[in-house]
Amino acid sequence: MARVSSEELGTESIGKLLVKQAVPASIGILVMSLNILVDTIFVGNWIGSVAIAAINVVLPVSFFIAALGMSIGIGGASIISRSLGARNNDRAFKTFGNQLTLTLLLTTTLVVLGLLFADSIIPSFGGKGPIFEPAKIYYTVVLYGVPFLALCMMGNAVIRAEGKPRFAMIAMIIPSVGNLLLDILLINVLDMGMLGAAWATTGSYLCCFLYILWFFLSGRSELKIDFSHFNLDLSVTREIASLGGVTLARQAVVSITYLFVNNILYDLGGADSVTVYAIIGRMLMFALFPVLGITQGFLPIAGYNYGAEKYDRVRESIQTAIKYAALLGFVIFLLIMSFPDIITRVFTQDEAVLREAPDAMRWAFAATPIVVVQLIGSAYFQAVGKAIPALFLTLTRQGFFFIPLILILPKMYGELGVWISFPVADLLSTLVTAYFLNREVKRNLFEGATVS
Repeated sequence: MARVSSEELGTESIGKLLVKQAVPASIGILVMSLNILVDTIFVGNWIGSVAIAAINVVLPVSFFIAALGMSIGIGGASIISRSLGARNNDRAFKTFGNQLTLTLLLTTTLVVLGLLFADSIIPSFGGKGPIFEPAKIYYTVVLYGVPFLALCMMGNAVIRAEGKPRFAMIAMIIPSVGNLLLDILLINVLDMGMLGAAWATTGSYLCCFLYILWFFLSGRSELKIDFSHFNLDLSVTREIASLGGVTLARQAVVSITYLFVNNILYDLGGADSVTVYAIIGRMLMFALFPVLGITQGFLPIAGYNYGAEKYDRVRESIQTAIKYAALLGFVIFLLIMSFPDIITRVFTQDEAVLREAPDAMRWAFAATPIVVVQLIGSAYFQAVGKAIPALFLTLTRQGFFFIPLILILPKMYGELGVWISFPVADLLSTLVTAYFLNREVKRNLFEGATVS
């Protein structure tokens, strides 16, 4: 895998840099997406379509709790990187210790509350009727493993902050492979059904946690902490919270979106419609991996050249990232539009789902070629350290447009209103992002511009 030094970020051609940065990012996203995709295929074919709906009900709850670990990891990783660079090892060690304390305290508290109020939480996220019992089985077991997942997400960000991407990539691959192998053993071989799917997921989290624990205890890490570093430091926790807040806000909106859509679809079409949404959700995670990889690869290029005041290269990086991402987005669009029936049959043979899913999938992916502008635009503001516009544009797509649309359009068009909401929200958020990005380029990305 090609490595990129900081000097190359300011000198090498933007196209080559983007490929070097985007390929490893895409591989990591692909592995995680494939895990979720294949897991859903196994569950749908070995247990049934209702099991897919049950998992879709649980995911927003478990992922939100785990996202606390990711947010703490991303926030703390920035502090650790800067502290190590400044040879301030004590602050780096203190930050890592505080990350561990915060992750354990917050996730364990939420898991306990989640288990105590399971019978209320599951129906509120759409786990009603025939979905409730399998969802509760999956929910209860998976929540046991969520603190391990949160620690994995936090630790992965720290490993990257230390400049050890190979170990971070292995940490992403382990739970994916582990989950699939455990699925085969527990669901297919031992015929444990929904309980097997749940323990396969939790077991994969534990495998990843053991690997990350080994990394930090085996001397591979530069972070050497003692018990004093676990005491929370107000200045450190504040900085972790401010830097990780965008990530947590994004996941909070995702969880709220699942809550609304699952309930609306269940009321309109029952468990089958929730299953359709689950399949579309998995495809949105999987199919867009190369576009998301370009978005991640774009971040360090834009950030470095912005800091170096090489605004011509920043402009070029924006244009190149959008061009590459739009091309890939168009290819994805063509594949989804051409083969939605085949894609749906990979997940399930349920006739009711097969009738509804293809058209719904076409609607959900209808704006794929243009939504790349929204992704790259919001990433740009994050790259250059403009937290408020980055947060605003990150939340625009789902928070400001999609959620209001799914509350309005289904009242007029039924289930079709839910699926129409996807491209309309994509279009509106893209227009908003394009406006702010164009204004930013004109005001701040020309030589001699006064950067606001």
